[in-house]
Amino acid sequence: MSRPGSEGLLFQGKDWDFGTLRRSYDAIEAIAVNDLGLDTYPNQIEVITTEQMLDAYASTGMPLFYKHWSFGKHFAFHEAVYRRGLMGLAYEIVINSSPCISYIMEENTAAMQTLVMAHAAFGHNHFFKNNYLFREWTDAEGILDYLDFAKGYIARCEERYGEAAVERVLDAAHALMSHSVHRYPRKRRPDLRSEERREAERHRHREETYNDLWRTVPTGSATSEIKFSEERRRALLELPQENLLYFLEKSAPRLQPWQREILRIVRQIAQYFYPQRQTKVMNEGCATYCHYRIMTLLHERGQIDDGAFLEFLQSHTNVIRQPEFDDPSYGGINPYALGFGMMQDIERICTRPTDEDREWFPDIAGSGDAMGVLRDIWANYRDESFIGQFLSPHLIRQWRLFHLVDDPDSPELRVEAIHDERGYRHVRRVLSRQYDIAWQDPDIQVTDVDLAGDRRLIVHHHVMNGGLLAEGDARQVLQHLADLWSYDVVLKEVDTASGILLKEHTAQARPVFF
Repeated sequence: MSRPGSEGLLFQGKDWDFGTLRRSYDAIEAIAVNDLGLDTYPNQIEVITTEQMLDAYASTGMPLFYKHWSFGKHFAFHEAVYRRGLMGLAYEIVINSSPCISYIMEENTAAMQTLVMAHAAFGHNHFFKNNYLFREWTDAEGILDYLDFAKGYIARCEERYGEAAVERVLDAAHALMSHSVHRYPRKRRPDLRSEERREAERHRHREETYNDLWRTVPTGSATSEIKFSEERRRALLELPQENLLYFLEKSAPRLQPWQREILRIVRQIAQYFYPQRQTKVMNEGCATYCHYRIMTLLHERGQIDDGAFLEFLQSHTNVIRQPEFDDPSYGGINPYALGFGMMQDIERICTRPTDEDREWFPDIAGSGDAMGVLRDIWANYRDESFIGQFLSPHLIRQWRLFHLVDDPDSPELRVEAIHDERGYRHVRRVLSRQYDIAWQDPDIQVTDVDLAGDRRLIVHHHVMNGGLLAEGDARQVLQHLADLWSYDVVLKEVDTASGILLKEHTAQARPVFF
């Protein structure tokens, strides 16, 4: 196994042992804290096999996750593709928890283990702990306890009610998962550690709220003659409501307490991942920038040799590769490349500004404190605002960015803006919008329930720029919503600007669900 070199090398060659990992971790930590000023959760490094990494892939990288057939499907797919040599595996998976868990593959070389610890255990870790979205929406101290509770709770439900019944609820909840987050801050951040204790309290509260709501619904032959108070109805149902699973958990008339708790589990996990959807460029950019600085300083200080540094550079270059738009391998903008490129550019603006930089970024140009500026950005921005504020004309020219409009009503493509004086702000604005969740995700909300009639659920899709839902997907997801609600559901696609009804979808609940 590897031993420290006579000149202070952390390792020599490709082999490693746990002593190698400890030496490398200590050296990385010293640079991360003293040179970069990173602030992280305690770290937990776990070495796993290829199969374990594939399993982590399948369950979205979460330890202690509950069982579901979709995870097995993903595992089988990734394993088959990997065995045929058509894909590489991630060198690491990192969990936003305290302690921050970083999984590294035992097949990695000593240089790669050093790289992934710098990337995950310090770059991602710092971003998780300090970015405002993660501070506002996630509970890093409680997530592992909550996952343990969720896994055990769903296993007990399978034993008591049957795997098929639990699977039906999970299938429906997963279908609605992307439309089951609170997009705006609530009164308090969820305390996930208290969820198991509070489950019984929630059950009692649900019964009281459910009874208060449904006992006021008119019944019998006089139903059609009595008008249920609209204000009271909407207040009790908290309408309009964009978090679909939250609405169903609180108000669906026929769900059992265990089914409501499963909906809560799924939406809590959806909320946990919500900040990651909004910070992909920044999160990966932060981790990539940090690992680049750390590995470079390790090499400059004689702690890794030229061979290890070249191995790192090869991997790093592959990670940040950005194919041109006309390259056969082009698949959009690489978040690693964009994030790392912008952060390197911010470092340049802080330390070697041009007159153009001083005009565009007067607050940071020439400040000399690149790490201070970057730490502030990592803490206070998300992808959309980060790109909208800090994408520079210099980088737009370097990447040769332009805006291409593909209007379905026009027979030709149109170049709307290029990388010149007239196009900089337009390109920056359009690119930042591509990372705005509010702009990209369909705005779907529960707007009303016909409590005095057939109890039909009314859902609106607020359509922007004529973008209707795909017919097949809308039909399948709406069916899951109807099954959980237990009565008919109608989805109305309404133009946001004019209020005109563009399309309508309906679904009927299937009795087999209960």
